[in-house]
Formats: sequence, structure tokens, C-alpha cells
Amino acid sequence: MRDPQFWQHEGFLAKALSPLSMAWRAGACLRKLTTTARHPGCPVFCVGNFTVGGAGKTPTAVALYELLTNLGRTPHFVSRGYGGSLDGPHRVDPTVDSAAKVGDEPLLLARHGPAWVSRNRALGAEMAKDAGADAIILDDGLQNPSLIKDCSFAVIDSNYGIGNGRVMPAGPMRETLISGLEKVHAIILIGDETPEFIMHLPASVPVLRASVKPTNGAEFDQCRVLAFAGIGRPSKFYDSLKQVGAHIVETRDFPDHHPFTAEELTDLHTAAARRDARLVTTRKDLMRLPIANRDGISSLDIRLAFEKPDQLEKIVKSVLADG
Repeated sequence: MRDPQFWQHEGFLAKALSPLSMAWRAGACLRKLTTTARHPGCPVFCVGNFTVGGAGKTPTAVALYELLTNLGRTPHFVSRGYGGSLDGPHRVDPTVDSAAKVGDEPLLLARHGPAWVSRNRALGAEMAKDAGADAIILDDGLQNPSLIKDCSFAVIDSNYGIGNGRVMPAGPMRETLISGLEKVHAIILIGDETPEFIMHLPASVPVLRASVKPTNGAEFDQCRVLAFAGIGRPSKFYDSLKQVGAHIVETRDFPDHHPFTAEELTDLHTAAARRDARLVTTRKDLMRLPIANRDGISSLDIRLAFEKPDQLEKIVKSVLADG
């Protein structure tokens, strides 16, 4: 599903749906009151966001993993495993597990370090700790009350911001901005834009700027490509391809976390051959394809680069020092 257009603006639909937003917020409050939060006994770093949809959490989690590793820690990822069938806790094996089993994001994270899927985040974190983790990176889960976090980051797409700022279904927010800001140590703003709400943040909430950098962009320079993606905001992927010099002859959008069928893949290959183009998608989409079906499909791989890496390192070191 794509974000409805009215989520980006104030208007009749947003105002009309506001009473339902109150019901959403009441449900979240009830869930918090009826959940006993647990801590695994090692620092928990949460990478989440205030809105639904893609914001850049996965590359942020990977960047945090690299930082913690460089600081001498042994971090493990813990994810709900959205789109997968397993309840967990289950340690992801990227050589055996499929996206249908564990979800695409955990498969991607497991290429970088130990990753677990668990519907019960607290239990997953405890299992990771028992397996040798001395730091947990919680992929998503900012609004999940079952696991006590030592440090939380809210990842924001600078082009999208927080939309109209209203809570679902009147807007894209998972919770109010006020309640979200109370949970985070910092906002990680990805992109070159500056959403209006950033201008009004309290001084106590630092903003860490970052950008997405392709790591294999040279292989697509001056290349004719048919680009397809099943992520929250495919336009970001297409923009990245253009920035590395790719000539996009056609794009195909699919729903977020879309499980591609054999018929769809055949159609994509046929369309690419007809246009004398190379098939290219995101690494996350590639993870959802069975290994046998990945032949002839390339991915644009990315990493997150912080404008001032020392800002993130300072926050992380402070949390680690507090135990």
C-alpha cells in the first residue's frame, strides 16, 4: 500500500478521520498499560520512526552495528520479522532462511551481523544476549512497550518529514510528535531537505544529518535500466539510480514488502529485454526473491553516511558508559 495523498496535507479527510486517531492512540495507551516491559541485561539501541512507511531504518541499523563493533562491542540485531511467517525467537541464517520465513529486512541485516526475528521483542533480545550479544540493535519497535530501550533514534526521511503530523488514520504518524520526542535521544534526518517541524524542535533533541550513498553505483553509470521496487517510497530508489548516472527507461512500483510471483518476474524480464535494459532493484527487494530467481537481476546497494559521525559516536559512548 502507498501512503494516501491526504496524509501529506491538512484537509477535509484528515480532519474527518481525526476521531479515529483518538481510538488509535487509546489502543496504544491500553497496550502500554497492560504490558510488562523487560530489559535483557545489556544496552538496547532502538532504530525506529514516528511515521509508517520507509524512512531509512535498515541502513541506519547497519551503521549503528558498524559503530558498536568498532567500539569493541558484539551487537546483535532483533527484528519483528515483518512479512515472515516465524514467531521466533529465531536466529536468521541467510544461507537457508527465506524472506517468506523471516522477512526481508532481517535477511538483509543478517548479511552484516547476527540477526534474530521475534514477535516478542523482549524475548528475542534475551535470546540474543544468551547467545553472546553485549548490545542489542532493535530494528523498529519505537512504539513497542515490551522491551526497555537504553537509547532510541527516530529516523526521518527529510523529503517526507512527518506528513500532516496527524496520527493514523488521519495522517502517517504512529503516535503524536510530542510522545515520540519524549522517547528519543536524537533524530536522524536522512536527505538534504529540512522539514518544517525540525525548526521547532526543543534544544534537548539533537538532529543528526545523514545521506544515503550507493556503494556500487559505478556499474550503473550510463546503463539502460528497468527499475522496480516494493518498498515504502520507491521514488527514493529511482532518484539514487539517476544520481549514479543510470538511464531509467521504465519503472515498476509494487506494494511495500511485496512477495514477487514467478509470473511477475517473467513479465519484468520480458519487459527489460524488449527495452534492451538491465533489471535492477533494491537489495531489500532482492532478498525477497528465491536465490534461484535472482539471476539477471542486479541491485543498487547503499550505505548511510553521517554528516558529523562524531555526534552519533558521542551519544552511543555515553549510553555504553552508563551501563
